[in-house]
This record gives sequence, structure tokens and C-alpha cells, in this order.
Amino acid sequence: MNQMHAGNLDIIKENYSEYNCWFQQYNSSNIDANAVDMLKKIVPLGNGRVLNTAAEELRNGLKHMFNIDSSISSDVAGPCLILGTADNLKRITNCITDDTNDRNDINGINDIIENMIKAPRDGEFSIVSCRRRLIITGSNESAVLYGVFRLLMLTALGKNLLDLKIHEKPASSLRMINHWDNMNGTIERGYSGKSLFYDNGNFKYDPKRIRDYARLLASIGINAISINNVNVHRRETYLITEELLPQVADLADIFRDYGIRLIICINYASPIRIGGLDTADPFDKNVRTWWENQANIIYSYIPDLLGFLVKADSEFSPGPFSYGRNHADGANVLARALKQHGGVVIWRCFVYNCQQDWRDTKTDRPKFPYESFMPLDGKFDDNVLLQIKFGPMDFQVREPVSPLLGAMKHTQQVLELQITQEYTGQQRDLYCLTPQWKEILDFDTKHGEHSRIMDMFGNKITGVAGVSNVGTDLNWTGHTLAQANLYSFGRLAWNPALSGEEIIDEWVRLTFGANPEVIDTISGMLLKSRSIYEKYTSPLGIGWMVNPGHHYGPNVDGYEYSPWGTYHRASHDAIGIDRTAKGTGFTAQYSPEVAAMYDDPKTCPEELLLFFHRLPYTYRLKSGKTIIQHIYDTHFEAVEEVKEMIAAWESLKGKIHDDVFQSVRKRFDIQLRNAIEWRDVINTYFYRKTGIPDEKGRLIYP
Repeated sequence: MNQMHAGNLDIIKENYSEYNCWFQQYNSSNIDANAVDMLKKIVPLGNGRVLNTAAEELRNGLKHMFNIDSSISSDVAGPCLILGTADNLKRITNCITDDTNDRNDINGINDIIENMIKAPRDGEFSIVSCRRRLIITGSNESAVLYGVFRLLMLTALGKNLLDLKIHEKPASSLRMINHWDNMNGTIERGYSGKSLFYDNGNFKYDPKRIRDYARLLASIGINAISINNVNVHRRETYLITEELLPQVADLADIFRDYGIRLIICINYASPIRIGGLDTADPFDKNVRTWWENQANIIYSYIPDLLGFLVKADSEFSPGPFSYGRNHADGANVLARALKQHGGVVIWRCFVYNCQQDWRDTKTDRPKFPYESFMPLDGKFDDNVLLQIKFGPMDFQVREPVSPLLGAMKHTQQVLELQITQEYTGQQRDLYCLTPQWKEILDFDTKHGEHSRIMDMFGNKITGVAGVSNVGTDLNWTGHTLAQANLYSFGRLAWNPALSGEEIIDEWVRLTFGANPEVIDTISGMLLKSRSIYEKYTSPLGIGWMVNPGHHYGPNVDGYEYSPWGTYHRASHDAIGIDRTAKGTGFTAQYSPEVAAMYDDPKTCPEELLLFFHRLPYTYRLKSGKTIIQHIYDTHFEAVEEVKEMIAAWESLKGKIHDDVFQSVRKRFDIQLRNAIEWRDVINTYFYRKTGIPDEKGRLIYP
């Protein structure tokens, strides 16, 4: 995929369809003739920046979809489309309803307004058709913008504008994208070009493209973005200094129009690296004063900065452990410096011993996050949020939900997902993450009432973070179909109760149109893709059989004798890690009911069987197959299923934009080669390890 060259953006937007993502169908909708007059006049109630953005997005959307040249007016009389916060809408309710004969409409509008004023949820909006008017109101200006985007998308999906009564509020207050961009222009775990923001140690971006990116994010409800890698290198450490803060402020200003607040990833050792101190000890008075002073400087440039994102005492990142302090001590000193400015500290819980001796069979990597943070529950300040990866390992194809989620009763949490596909195909192999995320959100921790992960949103879990899959490739995500993952993240962060099928259907229609064959084919491919990829990479919950470093392609023992704690311990007769009460004891970190389920191989979900149990290759699964035969079968099946996906995609030639068809087709060629390599390497490895032949006599290399 070629990268975008500065100065060509307008041409690209007109002629390169993949750039527009799920806004493709803005120009392909019909409209009821009775609604035309209503859409000719847009009335924003106020002049705020985000409200103005909402009015402009609405105006442009109506132009593209219906070729209606809407005017911006302050006159609410007659047919019109009204945009405003609940507070502003209340002031003119009488004007709105004077010529509305339907008393139910009047009461409905008033009820919506009153509820939003009494108990507003940040981002909450309503869309109401009221005879000659369509009203979009929200708890704040950002909420109005979300309502506008939802209206446009619903209209593009064929909904009747004259019959809309919609009320939505986000399940989580923080819906954040984490960029792992470095100022040299690279992206850690980036698979879609270079950084949108930086190059050669400096800020370098096209403001038009950044605005388009902000638009994409706001359209799916994203309200925060971290702009640099959590592994903060020397140059990025200076982002909180007056050398670079003016440029950070310029970037913040672009995102501000779309209601998106910036977060800066900071180096915990900043008092030493850029402050001239000889310590970063959180109990040191000079350190506390330094952070307070630095916060004052930062907020003088960016008054609405959301705060800091911190990776500390993990994978060689500096932190409070160097001074005999704990994570709460480290986070709280930052939180107190930010509190007067309304800022928060988001503290990552991705901690473990990355210098483990592979000979040590007692130490178990997935236990570390729980052991590190559970004893500190309730000791973090109220503006500290713990960002917890969905699993206890590291974004694997298959791993259990982290036992920290749901266990911590007195600490705000952020659920961390990875949109970029580090271990799930790297945006070369097709892998729709939506089914995986739905499994996570549906998981029942059995910690008291409302114990499913999705049920904790807005309470124990106050935010969702997704590691970005975006770069400078023209289609944003390298693999065009990987756009579905970014879209799905936003929709699930907003409403985790949505089904995967509903989200994918929505994305396909918005991106490719209403052709039933196209919808069914692409939706089916996306929803099956996770299962196919899992078949050739991760049998029964065994992960990490990848090439070290870049993590693409098979290397069965690549991490087996490493210090990273990522082992499968395959021998000639057995495979897997015993993490039960009789083994490493990891299962004890779950609630008793969940622990009991995982402890017994008969009740343990088979897709996680070897994550929790060490079993002989001859152990029989519920299907009647042995483990070794299951490994052989799934790897042969996966290659054939990739071929079936290629055939399905070929059937769409001439039915979708040719640029899209060709770019995706090339990715499938890569995926097929990768699946064949996985099949042959994995099957050969286990055949040589065990000496057990394939029952079906297929080719495995001796």
C-alpha cells in the first residue's frame, strides 16, 4: 500500500475510495420528499466549536447524500433541523412546540431535555422527529456531534428521517485510542505505514488528514487519544516541555473541534531526564514539586489535556520500584499534580518479570498483574485509572479474561484492547477482532451482581482503550477490511451490548453499499476470520509460537527458552502449562466458581485447555479426537478455509471498487502463504516431537 504524499489529500479524497472508510455511502441514499424542506435549514443553538463542527458535518453529509444545500440559520420557525445541548434547547422549547399539534411529541421533547439536565451522561444524545422538525440534542456539544453522525449513518443505512425516536448514551465515559507512535516516524506494532504525527524526531503532519482522522474517530464516539508510544523514548520525553508543547497544543486544537482530548504518554523518570533532579522518588519533596510545576506549564498550553498515560516498572520502563515504592505511590504523585487541572493518570497494569529463567517452572507470567495490583485496591487517588489488558498475557489469539477485571472493587479501571493486530495477523492476514471482543465483554467473572465485563461499564470499568491500527497508508489500516476493527472498537466502547453480527453488517453496508451478495459475502468472511486464523496459529489456547521480535509467522520454540515467560513446554508425550490449584495456582486468582471451571479439564473451555492444563497428546477432546489429531486437522482445515475465503472474495470482482478488490486480493495471497507455512511447520514439529502419525495420512514432513 502506497503512503499518502502531502499536498495530494483533496485528490485522494475524491478519487481513492478506501480513504473514506465507512463514509463511503454518504452519496448513495434516497430521501422521502416530505423531509426535504426540513433539511434545507439547520439551526445550531449556540456558537461553540464542536457545535459548529456538528452543523458543518450535517450540512456536508446532506449535500453528499441528497444534494441538498442546507443553510445555517438562527430561526427555529418552520421546517428545520435543530442542533443544541439540552440546556439551550430548553430555553426555546415553547418556540419549537407552538406549531406542533401532537402533544405527545411536545411531552417527549420536554422529558428528554429534563432527564439530560438532571442526570447528564457525557456523550448522551437524542434524535427526535417532530412533524416539521428534526431535533438532535445532547448533554454537551460533543454529544450533539455524536447525534449528528448517528443520524447520517442511519440515513445512509436507509432509515426514515420522518420516523426517528432515538436515545443513546455511552456505556463508558472514556473511549480512547492509544497510539504507539514514535517521533522518528515509526510505530511500534504498526502495520499501516508510518506515523500520522511525526517524522525524523519532529512533528510532521498534514492538518487536513489529521482533521479527517478526528472525524473518523468522533463518528464512532471516540473522545480521547494518546499521541505517543507508552514506551517513551528520549525524544518523546520532551513532549511535556516548552520545547515541544506549542506543537502538541497545535495538534490538540485540531482534535478539539471534534470533542477529542489529548493524552500524553510520559516517562516516569522525567524529573531526572529533563528536570535536572537526581531522583524520581515519588516521596521526594522536590520530585512532587517538579511534577506540580510541570503540570502548570503543560496546562497553560493545553487547558483541556485529559492527562498522562504511564507504563512504569515494566519491560525496563522506569518506575517507583527503583525507590522501594509501589504502583499506587507512583501514580498518586502524578495524580495530585494533575488534579487541580482536572487531569487524570491512566496507569497501565502490564507488568511482569521479563527476565524470567525458563528453567523456573514455578514462576508464571500471567500471575503478575493480579499480584502487583490487587493488594493496592482502594489505595489509588480518585483521578487514577488502571488500564488493564483484556487478558493476563499479551493480546494473544486466545487467552482468558484477566482476573483483575471485576476483582478490584475500589479502583477505577480501563479495559485495554489491541486494535492493531500484533499477534492476530498484523493487518496482512484477515482477522476480525469483533468476535474476540464480544467474548471478552460477555465473560462472567462471577464477582457478585452485574459481574459480566460489559455490565461493569460505567461502574468498575469507566473506560475502554484501544491500541491504534492506523498509519499513513491511504486506506488508514493497510488491509482495507481491517477498518472494520477500528469501527467495531468504537461501537463496542459505546455500547458493549451490540452483537458482532449487527456491527459488522452496519460497517459493510456503510463501506460497500446495499448489494445483498456483497453484504453477505464480506460479513461472513469477517465473522469467520478469527476462527480460521486461530486454527492455524493457536491450538487449544497455546500462543506465542511466533517469530520473536516481529511476531509474524511460525516459530514453535521461538520463545520457549527466552526470559519472557511465554512457554508451552511441549515434550514428546505432553504439552501445556498446569495453571490449576495443583500447578502454578494461577486459577486461584479468579472467583471460586470460575476457578473451579478452569481447574477441571472436563469443564475448562477446550479453546483454553492447554493454557490451563498440561495433557498428553493422546487426551481425547469432546469431539472424540486426540489433542494431536486436533492439531493436525485444524491446520489442514485452516488452509482450505483460507482458499474458500479467496474464492468468496473473487466472486465480488466487478461488484466493489476495483482498488479495494485488488488491494485485498493481494493480502489474501500473503495470508495463504502464511497459513501453509503455519500448517507445515506446526504439523511437522509435533509429528517429529511425538512420532504419532496423522490418522488421515496427509502429507506431513518427516
